[in-house]
Amino acid sequence: MRRSSGNRPKRACQPSFLVVLAVFGLVATPVRAQVSNAIQTAQRNFNAGNYAAAISALQPVATGSSSNAEAYFWLGRSYYEISDYDSSVAQLEKAASLDPKNSVYQMWLGRAYGGKADRERSFSLAKKVKKQFQLAVSLNPSNIEARRDLEQFCLDAPWIVGGNKDEALEQVNAIAAIDPVQGHLARAVYDRLALKKPDEAENEIRQVLAADPKTADPYLEAADFFQTMNKPADMSTAIQAAARVSPNDPRLAFYRGVAGVLSKANLTDAERDLKSYLASTPQRSDWPSHASARDWLGRLYEAQGKRAEAAEQYRAALQLDPTLKDAQTRLSRLEKAN
Repeated sequence: MRRSSGNRPKRACQPSFLVVLAVFGLVATPVRAQVSNAIQTAQRNFNAGNYAAAISALQPVATGSSSNAEAYFWLGRSYYEISDYDSSVAQLEKAASLDPKNSVYQMWLGRAYGGKADRERSFSLAKKVKKQFQLAVSLNPSNIEARRDLEQFCLDAPWIVGGNKDEALEQVNAIAAIDPVQGHLARAVYDRLALKKPDEAENEIRQVLAADPKTADPYLEAADFFQTMNKPADMSTAIQAAARVSPNDPRLAFYRGVAGVLSKANLTDAERDLKSYLASTPQRSDWPSHASARDWLGRLYEAQGKRAEAAEQYRAALQLDPTLKDAQTRLSRLEKAN
């Protein structure tokens, strides 16, 4: 006799595919929110110069989320700012591998390789730097920062690791085709470093000023150039132009202080500006360093005949950055005179 359907043994209840997706979504949504919140917290701390807090915010997320490239990127950026290049490279390599077409990630990995290569005097790492910058440019030909990094590498590096003035010039021409102001800045670097023609470089910088850029960075780069050329009046002109477009830019205090030391016109104001910069800004790799600000304070105190105060500032500068040769030379001269 055939068993009725009502007497069939019951099968274990199997969750449907839609139910599984719904449960996964409920779990994944809080995880994504946690990652997003951690990245936002890290970015706020990063912008405030609190890199240790940024790292603390991201470490649990990066450890638990192996697929979030942005978390690894900001973790790598934070390590870079504290000069922990080993950790920076490790995290940025993860970001670049997870999002291999991201030009910015590849560019910053090149910068991290550069920091590590400089510290270790490594030719193999130096070669990686160039490859990363080339990759960043190929992924986004409009990435002017990457092109300028590549130009600088080709000008600074020895030929054995890829230095090449012709390749640097190629980048200059490409940059000029994208952005004329950036092209003048890039060509000024090329004229000064590759051609050893400071007058031609200065002409490029004056074309930058004449172009009336709408952001502060080109003016401040011009100020850097005039500082190198020991032209405080022209430096002040560039600073004033930067202040017109970005009056609250915290970097202005540094540049005003340096121009004041060079001109010796008002050392009291220069001292105030340099101290203000040190007190109110975080240490950032893309801003004038605190070591440099202390070096200029040392020069200011030397000009005032305050030898002990000058020596103190030079020592503080060298503690922050032992590679400052000028500060070391000036400190040694002061110590020998005592």
